[in-house]
Amino acid sequence: MAMNYNAKDEVDGGPPCAPGGTAKNRRPDNTAFKQQRLPAWQPILTAGTVLPTFFIIGLIFIPIGIGIFVTSNNIREIEGNVFMYYGLSNFYQNHRRYVKSRDDSQLNGDSGALRNPSKECEPYRRNEDKPIAPCGAIANSMFNDTLELFLVSNGSYWTSIPLKNKGIAWWTDKHVKFRNPPGEGSLEQRFDGTTKPVNWVKPVYMLDFDKDNNGFINEDFIVWMRTAALPTFRKLYRLIERTNDLHPTLPAGQYCLNVTYNYPVHSFDGRKRMILSTISWMGGKNPFLGISYIAVGSISFLLGVVLLVINHKYRNSSNTADITI
Repeated sequence: MAMNYNAKDEVDGGPPCAPGGTAKNRRPDNTAFKQQRLPAWQPILTAGTVLPTFFIIGLIFIPIGIGIFVTSNNIREIEGNVFMYYGLSNFYQNHRRYVKSRDDSQLNGDSGALRNPSKECEPYRRNEDKPIAPCGAIANSMFNDTLELFLVSNGSYWTSIPLKNKGIAWWTDKHVKFRNPPGEGSLEQRFDGTTKPVNWVKPVYMLDFDKDNNGFINEDFIVWMRTAALPTFRKLYRLIERTNDLHPTLPAGQYCLNVTYNYPVHSFDGRKRMILSTISWMGGKNPFLGISYIAVGSISFLLGVVLLVINHKYRNSSNTADITI
């Protein structure tokens, strides 16, 4: 049986072999966007545009980096309004599986997630056939050493330095992201039916005697749950508030640090440290940002010089060749 084929049939959606001519037309609409006829601008990279860009970046970034680096180094890590940090090294909180091993709904006080945690928490999701609260590897590995600081006077008299454990977490974490399960009973009753993480000594509802700093809203716990980007990091542990404007918070003298060792680091070949630091407009002491700005600015400036030399050399060669011809 002979059939006539017309190319117009494809455009109109009626190919000859389809009953009723209902095959879908795949041709894009005849619009400027779909036919790629929109006006476009493409920069032309020349020595006159590229070289000034490299020099400008270098001239801006290097002074900024120097300023940040000097400011960071001027932060005194001994006296003043003092923040106490604990530090860990060789601890990879940025590992993908570790970062995902948590249940944010559970930490936000959701009753359903409290009884049935996310599967992302495996293998720290359930223990002894009970849901773990808080679940996941991050919570299970929470730092739990106890640090106490004393001022030693006359060689034998020890004065305890008051360490404040509230105000160390971000406001949004404390009041938005972390909440205890709702209910009228005690905090222990609201966590009824759950069990503590495997490596914890006590359950989450016994982290502090202060009801405003207990359970999921405990600030030590909240600080730990904000994972670090690098394997060597520090986290805020306590605040030492200044009580007298005429005297430094930590006067010169001999101090003793008492550490209740609960957190082992030998298994991952890590190290622990304690840092006392003041802060500036850019936060605590951290030279990384300043060094980064200096490095980027220096590389950009150096590339500008190299490209300038290359451009000058080959431009002169081109002019000589033109004269010779």
